[in-house]
Amino acid sequence: MLESVRNNKRVAQLILALLVVPFAFFGLDSYFSNGPGGTDIATVAKSKISIAEFDRALREQQDRLRESMGGQVDRALLDSEPIRRSVVEGLVNQRLLALHAADRHLVVTPEQLQQVIGSVEAFQQDGKFAIERYEAAVRAQGMTPAMFESRLAQDLRIQQVAQAVGDSAFVSRESIRRFMTAQLEERKISELQFPASRFMSEVKLAEDAAKQYYDANAARFERPSRLRAEYVVFNQDAVLGQISISDEAARKFYEANAERFSQPEERSARHILISVAKDAPAAEVTKAGDKAAGILKQLRADPKRFAELAKAESQDPGSASRGGDLGFFGRGTMLKPFEDAAFSLGKGQISDVVRSDFGFHIIEVTDIRPAHARPFEEVKGEIVEELKRQEASKKFAEQAELFSNTVYEQSDSLKPVADALKLKIRTTDWIERVGGAVGEYTNEKLLNALFSDEAMTKGRNVEAVEVSRGTLVSARVIEHQPAQRAPFEQVKASIEQQLKTEEAAKLAAARGEAVLASLQKGESAAGEWSAARTVQRGKSELSQAAMSAVFGAPGGKLPAYVGAPMQGGGYSVYRIESVKRPDIAKDDSRLKALEVQYQRLVGQRDFNAFLSSLRQRYAVNINTAAIRAQQQ
Repeated sequence: MLESVRNNKRVAQLILALLVVPFAFFGLDSYFSNGPGGTDIATVAKSKISIAEFDRALREQQDRLRESMGGQVDRALLDSEPIRRSVVEGLVNQRLLALHAADRHLVVTPEQLQQVIGSVEAFQQDGKFAIERYEAAVRAQGMTPAMFESRLAQDLRIQQVAQAVGDSAFVSRESIRRFMTAQLEERKISELQFPASRFMSEVKLAEDAAKQYYDANAARFERPSRLRAEYVVFNQDAVLGQISISDEAARKFYEANAERFSQPEERSARHILISVAKDAPAAEVTKAGDKAAGILKQLRADPKRFAELAKAESQDPGSASRGGDLGFFGRGTMLKPFEDAAFSLGKGQISDVVRSDFGFHIIEVTDIRPAHARPFEEVKGEIVEELKRQEASKKFAEQAELFSNTVYEQSDSLKPVADALKLKIRTTDWIERVGGAVGEYTNEKLLNALFSDEAMTKGRNVEAVEVSRGTLVSARVIEHQPAQRAPFEQVKASIEQQLKTEEAAKLAAARGEAVLASLQKGESAAGEWSAARTVQRGKSELSQAAMSAVFGAPGGKLPAYVGAPMQGGGYSVYRIESVKRPDIAKDDSRLKALEVQYQRLVGQRDFNAFLSSLRQRYAVNINTAAIRAQQQ
């Protein structure tokens, strides 16, 4: 209630939740044209998914993984083949949905697009859409508003397709009961393991096996072209360092804007509220008014009891526990009847009963801060900072032009522009075209310019690039190494280890499958079984392959034997000793709680089936070699 009293003039706003849009696309045209040149990671129908698109999506996925794991992630994991393949599959699925949406002529109107953009909190200021914040946020991602809106419209069309399929899922209560029964099913198992490490000593590689693999997978051992660069950054902060404001100028500003530095009168008060709705029946209003009048009578007799009565009688949960204390407030903060009463009282005075939209108030003013001007010395720092920024804004455009012209006209060095504008020349470590960064800037246009023939062979400054709103960067290559293949001797040992591990895994799988075949025939098998343990279908206590095998086996004849590959290489045989299925009543209260989860699973199943049908309609071809190209 206290918040209602304080914020009565503010309009509560409903903020629409916008799904995070994976901007892995290169604009609308890339969906339906041949896209950028070079090797493609995949094709969907005649639409190509470029290496550049894949690299961008991979970086975004790696960033998400780092964030979710607190930054402590093995780089080998982030660049592993499963991660890279999952990114490709995601891009393929997005492209399938985009093509389907185009074929069905799905449309996102300008009004819908405007509504979605306007609802994004990052684009708002004081609860309202701010074009400046929108443009700054978009440009910080290296995009123009037109590019952003094109990609957003495409993603919204994709969401229309996905939502239509997902929302069509329908499940019956009996289906949910069967699902719950299956999820709670338990099986007692023992395990006989055949780890790949046990068979390493049996692996004998051909003398030239590593060399043959090296020659057949040349792309895996290539290190991309890389370079080191020096660069300069020009922004408003660089201009600020060149500006000084005199005390005289600051004082003139202070005197010309005296109203800005004045502190209006404030009052500290406490109140007792007896709640009654604005449109309450007359009987309720009378009852509440009588109660307030009774409390006021007690206060007139003993004003010192205000805090005590506020704690006991006030119906404002925000202030009652503090004896009705509301702290200091100025005009325009409270409801008008409340404010008029509070500002008409002297310190220590108690009001009559005051009616507002929330009920009846009794107010006591506990302190008064008279209106006063903040002294110059107190606000001098704020004024100097504001004047410096005003001056910097005026000079920025002029000096930005000087920055751009100087790096272009004196292109053999960054020293002239650094001297002219008092900038620091910084140096990068080795960077690659894909995933590279010039300092903190990953701007694609800047990287393209640095890796151009002009920059790498002639060592000239690249033209000034706006990497974000109000920030220009120029750079020049100081050292370049072309793409090269790692020498065979350097990678020989790792290749041999990989080949041995793969062969050991094959031997382990063969031995395990042979033992499994014997057990299924009723024969005995040598080996040490693990202690029996109980696993439940819904808890994923084993690998996915093992869970599928254990719970996919018929439970009619026991013991039953199944096998599955081990994580990390090898093979496991499982002995199923008992099966326990729960008896779920049709009116079990847990069924209702499970309904949403099960409907989501059915929706996901239907959506996966829909994607499979799209793969039949639009031919998909994935370049497996390109997925592995950067792995070492």
